[in-house]
Amino acid sequence: MTVPGRRSSTFTRLLRHGFTDPSAAERLLDLPDMSSVRGDPVLLDALGAASDPDLALRGLVRLVEAQDPVERQTLLGTLVSAKPLRDRLIGVLGASEALGDHLARHPHDWHALVTYEAADLHPGVEEFERGLADATDPVTLRIAYRRCLLSIAARDVCGTTDVAPAAAELADLATATLRAALAIARTAAPADAAQCRLAVIAMGKCGGHELNYVSDVDVIFVGEPVEGADESKAMQAATRLASHLMRICSETTIEGTIWPVDANLRPEGRNGPLVRTLSSHLAYYQRWAKTWEFQALLKARPVAGDPMLGEEYVEAVSPLVWQAAERENFVADVQKMRRRVVDNIPVAEVHRELKLGPGGLRDVEFAVQLLQLVHGRSDATLHSGTTLKALQSLAAGGYVGRADAAQLDAAYRFLRAMEHRIQLYRLRRTHLVPEDEADLRRLGRSLGLRTDPVAELNKEWKRHASVVRRLHEKIFYRPLLDAVAQLAPGETRLSPKAAGQRLEALGYADPAAALRHLEALSSGVTRKAAIQRTLLPVLLGWFADSADPDAGLLGFRKVSDALGKTPWYLRLLRDEGAAAENLARVLSAGRLAPDLLLRAPEAVALLGDPEGLRPRGRDALEQEILAAVGRAETTEGGVASARGVRRRELFRTAAADLIGSYGTEDSPAEADPGALVDRVGNAVTDLNAATLAGALRAAVREQWDDTLPTRFAVIGMGRFGGHEQSYGSDADVLFVHEPREGVDDQEATRAANTVIAEMRRLLQLPTADPPLLIDVDLRPEGKSGPMVRTLASYEAYYRRWSLVWESQALLRAEPMAGDADLGRRFVELVDPLRYPAEGLGEDAVREIRRLKARMESERLPRGADPTLHTKLGRGGLSDVEWTVQLFQMQHGWAEPGLRTTRTRHALAAAHAAGLISTEDAQILDEAWVLATRVRNGVMLVRGRAGDTFPSDGRELGAVGRYLGYGPGRVGDMLDDYRRTTRRARAVVEELFYGA
Repeated sequence: MTVPGRRSSTFTRLLRHGFTDPSAAERLLDLPDMSSVRGDPVLLDALGAASDPDLALRGLVRLVEAQDPVERQTLLGTLVSAKPLRDRLIGVLGASEALGDHLARHPHDWHALVTYEAADLHPGVEEFERGLADATDPVTLRIAYRRCLLSIAARDVCGTTDVAPAAAELADLATATLRAALAIARTAAPADAAQCRLAVIAMGKCGGHELNYVSDVDVIFVGEPVEGADESKAMQAATRLASHLMRICSETTIEGTIWPVDANLRPEGRNGPLVRTLSSHLAYYQRWAKTWEFQALLKARPVAGDPMLGEEYVEAVSPLVWQAAERENFVADVQKMRRRVVDNIPVAEVHRELKLGPGGLRDVEFAVQLLQLVHGRSDATLHSGTTLKALQSLAAGGYVGRADAAQLDAAYRFLRAMEHRIQLYRLRRTHLVPEDEADLRRLGRSLGLRTDPVAELNKEWKRHASVVRRLHEKIFYRPLLDAVAQLAPGETRLSPKAAGQRLEALGYADPAAALRHLEALSSGVTRKAAIQRTLLPVLLGWFADSADPDAGLLGFRKVSDALGKTPWYLRLLRDEGAAAENLARVLSAGRLAPDLLLRAPEAVALLGDPEGLRPRGRDALEQEILAAVGRAETTEGGVASARGVRRRELFRTAAADLIGSYGTEDSPAEADPGALVDRVGNAVTDLNAATLAGALRAAVREQWDDTLPTRFAVIGMGRFGGHEQSYGSDADVLFVHEPREGVDDQEATRAANTVIAEMRRLLQLPTADPPLLIDVDLRPEGKSGPMVRTLASYEAYYRRWSLVWESQALLRAEPMAGDADLGRRFVELVDPLRYPAEGLGEDAVREIRRLKARMESERLPRGADPTLHTKLGRGGLSDVEWTVQLFQMQHGWAEPGLRTTRTRHALAAAHAAGLISTEDAQILDEAWVLATRVRNGVMLVRGRAGDTFPSDGRELGAVGRYLGYGPGRVGDMLDDYRRTTRRARAVVEELFYGA
């Protein structure tokens, strides 16, 4: 008798055995039907060993209650006396609510768990076919299928079989089920069956002999007419049989469903015919198939129907599979598909996604399949559709390091075991790790984690996912280092041919040169070589993810040769997480940034500093440059120092632009392309202004110490004045001076011209640093006019002779260097010209439109595609800028916001003033930003300026990557550019030309 207020001994024992609700369990054990086993310690121990003791007991009670009295005593007696049945039945009931439901509906099926013979431990297709032999319709097939599934689940949860054999058994059961379903379909339509030969080819996990508990069963159907039959009618008959087979397995009945049969991997997917002849399959694969389709065919295996036809199909497509790695953009296609899979996962589920998330099952499968396709061309031992067998073969052949393969094998087995247990609970197709505490507890216990199941499960899951994340890329690259390294006796390595094949498949155009670079970087026993061997597998992956892996690796070798003896360089790359990835992105994205870096490799330190990529303001730059000029002993030395600062800052700007455009593993790409454009424009403009200030100081000091006989100012024009410069932009300027008191005009003008000539000479001296060209063609009278004028001369010229185009050009005028007061007075002088009171007259508007039309017809280079020319083409920079400038000249007198030198600011002001609609403003802004980014991208990629897309395929791909287009999407980039600029041109026609 239990004393009131005290727990019964049964309650305590239940609690100790892992029950979470001992009171409910005690009530269940007190039921009359359970009286004979209520206190049996053996049964309690078995329940306590289950994944979920509460669930196991509830399922057992339901099963016992469903028996007739005689069968009930047989079940309970066998349960207590026979350990194999006890472990199997309680194990299944504690892991699967769905199979518990099945046993409650079909209470005699517990007998399927009694048998414990050697043959029962490893059943194959024949045993499962016998288990399904009595099924005559979809309902009885489902009942027999669940009965067979009971035995697989029992061996799985009891540990009698491992995750890999369990997956193979599930595939064998699927094979037997497809055969049974086809037999039912044939019986229902004997006339159709008589007309055709039909083969069912398993794909995906079923084909690979590694099926889940609940998964789509991917298939392809191949049909042929029997001798003498009409092919068209035979294909229709085969299609009806195949459709019926799919319905038999997929449709929901009173006994539920088995699994969906998915035929979407067939040629043309769901848009293609369900059944094709063998010749039709081959014609498609030889002409139209994409890379992913050959990757899918890796796992093709005939499972049902006409065995000879199935074998013929596999033999015919197999050579095509192993030629896939020779296709153009092979690796890019595979990686693009992997990215698309990840991108389609809802953000809220990524951290729970066991299959498709980072460090998930798909990462292992993709890596293994990619290596199989690359090396299976010349090594038939790799021709396995099963992931773990293929991984074992890759390790045996030296294609993957043995230690890496062992870690991946363990991680894959653990993740698959998690997936199996999650699906087994309710027999639902899911790859999401549950969030509920009770579900996590059951899952952890089912994997043998008993001390603290939830914490241990999360720890083990994260550990294995981390291993996969770290290794799934590295396994491509580490064996490449072994191929050029001295290995211990008995170690297997990639042959030079295999290493070359892998590099070529990964996008390297010159594999032999790449191997030489790897050998030079990683050979030897020095600490430097050891660090390089650690870094290179990761760096090679980042290089391969770019448009020019060869350039990235070559650049890395050059930087390493230059800095290899400095103690901080390799330490920076090893210890500063972002530095190595940033360097890889910069070196492989084009020519400009690596060229700038290699002229002063120590600038690589900027890539490891969180603040290192932030642009410096003009004041700080000017202060540094003027200080350098002041310290220099010669004029040339001073400007050389200034140009060195400019080169370093150009690298900083280019690196920040590239990294912001590409993004990194820890930081996504900049979402606002306009912000990237503004950042580059402001940074380069500030840098060039500071450089001009330094050159001006040096030129003045050479003859006049620090005081020139005339006040002197540099006025920025064009993109310089508009803060919209690119990496290779000239500095468009006007020079203005004003003689100091007591100095005559001739002496002052002579001094000003001398300073200008010296500034231009110093900034163009042949050195390792990029020159800064000064362009004064926008001065009054153009090339025919004087290089510099006094402020009074400008005033006289503009009052008497100024043309409308000169007023338009002055919209960009902004002081950049020299005498600040003189610069301010120059701006006051030109403001009435560029923002005329009451706006422009009709004659002036007509003249601006005439000039624009003439420029479009005369200045576009011969042969240039007007739809792709960023400056003068349709909807390009010129179209947008002239439209905005027309608004400024017409309305700037009344709208202060329009009085700016910057195109985007003026466009925003015109919109704010109601002069342009929101939609039109967005269209023009988008086109201007895109055209500017294309120009920036061309300069970064080619190392020289250009106004149109490159013609070289690799360079074009690199510009695409800079703009955010993945591999193989160059066509999308060009289409998007044309679409964006076409819309902009329509707005320009309306707003500028008044169409």
